[in-house]
Amino acid sequence: MPLRAPHRVGSRRSSAVPSGPASSEVSVPTSAPANMAAAGPLRLPLLAVRPPWPRCPRRGASCPPSAQIRAAFLRFFQEKHGHRFLPSAPVRPRGDPTLLFVNSGMNQFKPVFLGTAHPRSELAQQRRVVNSQKCVRAGGKHNDLEDVGRDTYHHTFFEMLGNWSFGDYFKEEACSMAWELLTEVYKIPKDRLYVTYFGGDSSLGLGADEECRDVWLSLGVPASHVLPFPMKDNFWEMGDTGPCGPCTEIHYDHVGGGRNAAALVNQGSPDVVEIWNLVFMQYSREVDGNLLPLPQHHVDTGMGLERLVTVLQNKRSNYDTDLFTPILDAIHKGCGGPRYQGLVGNADVGHVDMAYRVVADHIRTLCVCITDGIYPGPSGAEVVLRRILRRAVRFCSEVLHAPHGLLASLVPTVVEVLGDAYPELKKNAEQVMDIINENEVAFLSSLERGRRIIERTVQQMEPSANFPTEVAWSLYGNLGFPLDLIDLMLEEKGIRLDSAAFNELLLEDAKRKARGPQEGQQLEGTVVHLDVHSLAQLQRDNIPATDDSPKYSYRLGQHGQYEFSPCQATILMLYRDQSLQKEVGAGQHCGVILDRTNFYAEQGGQASDQGYLIRLGQQDILFPIESVRLCGGYVIHEVTAVETLRVGDQVQLFVDEVQRLACMTNHTATHLLNFALRCVLGDSTEQRGSHVTAEHLRFDFNIKGPVTVEQLQQVEQVVQDVIKRNEAVYMAEVPLALARRVQGLRALDEGYPDPVRIVSLGIPVETVLTSNTQAAMQTSVELCCGTQKRKGR
Repeated sequence: MPLRAPHRVGSRRSSAVPSGPASSEVSVPTSAPANMAAAGPLRLPLLAVRPPWPRCPRRGASCPPSAQIRAAFLRFFQEKHGHRFLPSAPVRPRGDPTLLFVNSGMNQFKPVFLGTAHPRSELAQQRRVVNSQKCVRAGGKHNDLEDVGRDTYHHTFFEMLGNWSFGDYFKEEACSMAWELLTEVYKIPKDRLYVTYFGGDSSLGLGADEECRDVWLSLGVPASHVLPFPMKDNFWEMGDTGPCGPCTEIHYDHVGGGRNAAALVNQGSPDVVEIWNLVFMQYSREVDGNLLPLPQHHVDTGMGLERLVTVLQNKRSNYDTDLFTPILDAIHKGCGGPRYQGLVGNADVGHVDMAYRVVADHIRTLCVCITDGIYPGPSGAEVVLRRILRRAVRFCSEVLHAPHGLLASLVPTVVEVLGDAYPELKKNAEQVMDIINENEVAFLSSLERGRRIIERTVQQMEPSANFPTEVAWSLYGNLGFPLDLIDLMLEEKGIRLDSAAFNELLLEDAKRKARGPQEGQQLEGTVVHLDVHSLAQLQRDNIPATDDSPKYSYRLGQHGQYEFSPCQATILMLYRDQSLQKEVGAGQHCGVILDRTNFYAEQGGQASDQGYLIRLGQQDILFPIESVRLCGGYVIHEVTAVETLRVGDQVQLFVDEVQRLACMTNHTATHLLNFALRCVLGDSTEQRGSHVTAEHLRFDFNIKGPVTVEQLQQVEQVVQDVIKRNEAVYMAEVPLALARRVQGLRALDEGYPDPVRIVSLGIPVETVLTSNTQAAMQTSVELCCGTQKRKGR
C-alpha cells in the first residue's frame, strides 16, 4: 500500500517511501519459516497486558525493539484474527513487466484483486493474509532515490507490514483491528491519533464514505479526530484502470500534550505523519474512466515499519531507530570521522550527516536486492541498483573519506539487523560483499574517467556557458554517474548544468521505456485478458474452469514419432469488447472459452500453441487460433470468426504439431541448460526467467561474475552428454506440500496450482520424492507446466 511521507503527496502518486509499521510482541524468531503457511498459524501466547520490552524515557511508555514490533504485528493478526502468514516476496517482480521492483505489499496479490489467480493455486484459496513485505522505491513511478539523505524519512528500501482480506471482512473489522493493535497492543495514546476518510467526489457521483466514518466514531474516536479528505488524499488506485477504492489513513501527532492537531493532518507537517493506510477495494476503474462496483470487496493495508518504529521508540527520525543506528555506528567505526548527529540542510556542514544517511539506506537496499537476484547492471532494475551503489560509493569516498571497502564491510551489520526477519540475507552475505567490492572498484575507475571528461569539456567551453547537456547525459547514462555527483563536480568548478534541459531528456527517456511494454500489453488485453467483472460473471453463472489436461495427451509412437490427438469441445462462452457474449458474427475478433482444450496457453515462459478449430459437421471451415491465454482458470482462444460462432457449438481442435514439437524440444533444452549451468557454475546459479518459442529459447540466470568461454564450452558439453544418453523424461502431478520436500527444487510461491507438475530427467518422480533422497541433486528436476519431450533427444 502506498504510504506518504510528511510532505504532501497524493494517494495516486505517493512518491514518498513509507517508513513504518509494526508487529505484535515476540518471544519467537521474527522470521517465520517458508513452510509456516502450510503448517498454519503459530500457536503462541498473545501480547501480555504490559509488553516485555524496556521502558522509554517518554511518558513511561514502552520502548520496543524493532524486531519485536515487527513480530508483534504478524502475531496479532495470526493469533487473534486468524490471518495466514505469507513470507515476503522477493523484490524482483514476478511476472509483472510494469515494475522495476516490488514497491508495495500488494504487488504479489495482484492476481487476487484482478481475479486472475489460478483457482487451484494456494493464493486463490486465501481469505485473510498477513505479511511483512520487502519494498524498494527507486526508479519508475515511485522514485525516492534523489531524496534519500536530504531528509530523515525517505528510503529506497523499506518494510511494509500489511493485513489483507480477500472477499472476507471489510471496513468495520479492518478499522477495529487496526485500532486495537495501535492502542491496546502498542499502547499508542489515543489522543495522538487522527483518522481520515474519503470525503466524496461529485464529478464521479461518489458520496462521502460515511460508513467508514461511522465505524471510527463507534470505536470511540472523537469526531474532532475523524476528518474527511478528497480523492487525491483518500482514494487509492492500482493504476489507470483496475481495482480501486476509498481509503482511511491513521496519522500520529509526535507533539501531543493534549493539543488538537487536526489542522496539521495531510499538510506536510513533520509533526503529524501518516502511519497506516487501509484501502477498501470496492470499485473497478474502467477504460472510459467510470467506476463500477467490484464483485468482491477486498481490504489492502500498508504500514511502513520504519515509521512505526520511530513512533514507538519515541524518535523523530527513522535513522535514530535501531533499524539504522547499528549501521550508522558501523559507518563511523569504518571511516573514523565525526559521529552522526542527525543534521539536515544548512546545519549539515559538508553534508556529512547526509552521507551517513545515504550510505545506511543504500547498503540495506543493496543487500536486499542482490540477495533477491538483482545485480548492478546496464538496464532496467539493474541500472537503478548500479546507480544506488555508485551513489553510496561516492558519498563514502568523497564525503566521508572512508577507505575502499567500507560499503561491503557494512553487509554483516545489515544481516544482523534484518537477517532474522529475512533469513535469505544470511545465506548470501559473502556473495553480496564480493559483488559490492567488485562494483566499487569498477566505479572508482569510471569516476576518474568522468573527471577527465569533465576537465576536457570545461577547457573547451566558452566562459559563462552552461555545461553541455549531452555530455552530462552521457556521464549519467553510459558511466552510471548519479545526477547529484555531476552537479557536485560542476559546482566545484563554478559551472552550472541546464537542469531543465537535462530533466527533459530524463522525461523523454522514461516515456520511451514506458511506451513499449504498455502498448503491447494494452493490445493483448483487448481480447485475451478477461476483466474482473467478466471473470466474476463466469463464476456466478457456474461456468466451469477449462479442463486443459488434454494438452498433455500426446505420446511417442513405436517409430519414434510423436502422436497428437485432436480434442472435441463445447463453446461455453465468447468474449468480445470486454464483455461476455453468446454469439459473435463473421469477421469479429473474439475470445473463445471451451469446456476443454488440448491447446497450451502461454505461461511459464512457453509460447502458446497455434492451430485451428472446426465446428463438427463443417470440416471445410477452419477457424485459425492466433494465441491462447490462461486467465483465472479459463483458457481463452483468440479467434477471428470466419462465420458466426455461438455458445453450445460443438468444435474440434487441431494443434499445429510442427510448432508444438519445436516448443517441446526447446522447453526440454531449457531444463538441460539449467542443469548444466548449475553443474559448471555452482548451485548459487539461479534461474530468473526463460522464454520458449518454436524458433528459439532464451534463458535468464544470475551469477556473480562473468561466464568465461571455457565455462560456456563446459556447459555445452554437459548438455550434449545428457542428450546422447537419451534418457526418459518423467512427469507427474504431485500435491504442492509434497513437492516442497524435494531437495534442490527451487522455491515455490503461492501462485503454483495444486497439484503441481514435476518433470524429472532420467529418474522417476517417485524416486525424487523419496524422503531424504539426494536424487534430485544429480539430475534435472523442475516444476513445469510446459510441454516436454518424452526423451532427452
